[in-house]
Amino acid sequence: MRQLRLPALIVVVGLAATPVLAHPGHDGVSLAAGIGHPLTGIDHLLAMLAVGVLAAMRGGPARWAWPAGFLSAMLAGFGLGQLAPGAGVEPAILASVIVLGGLMATSARMPGAVGLLLIIAFGLAHGYAHGMEAPGGGYGFPVGFLLSTAALHAVGLLAGGALKTRPRIAQMLGVATAAGGLVLAVAG
Repeated sequence: MRQLRLPALIVVVGLAATPVLAHPGHDGVSLAAGIGHPLTGIDHLLAMLAVGVLAAMRGGPARWAWPAGFLSAMLAGFGLGQLAPGAGVEPAILASVIVLGGLMATSARMPGAVGLLLIIAFGLAHGYAHGMEAPGGGYGFPVGFLLSTAALHAVGLLAGGALKTRPRIAQMLGVATAAGGLVLAVAG
């Protein structure tokens, strides 16, 4: 149980983040707009890279399960956001940046299933926000943002693999990621 104390604290602090609109609007429904969109918001960039780094650092099945879980949940969230737009999920998106960065910064080792559930929850929030904001019409946009997100996960996986032998650098990047999320929260 002691293994879960620090990750649980990081989650609580991350969930206390205030909303901010860290993403510019959606500029169309095309595949190109979908590919470009995740690259235009620092919140998305930091969270997606962190998912990949954490998956690589965890190793084993997490290397594929955590990014795949995020992508699947993001697609489901997109559908929910298109069908039933509701309250904003910016606090959850900011929490994803702060929490994932905090987990990197502390080199926290949580059970694989707990990590997967956390990552799925964050993927759902990111997807829901995209679904609420995206104009309707076609599959180009969601396919594009899934491809771009998968590419960011892959970059994170490569970086995480390289950082396994340099845990201090991974921790510093985690601090920077969490700090970036906190700056976004305060800026809102």
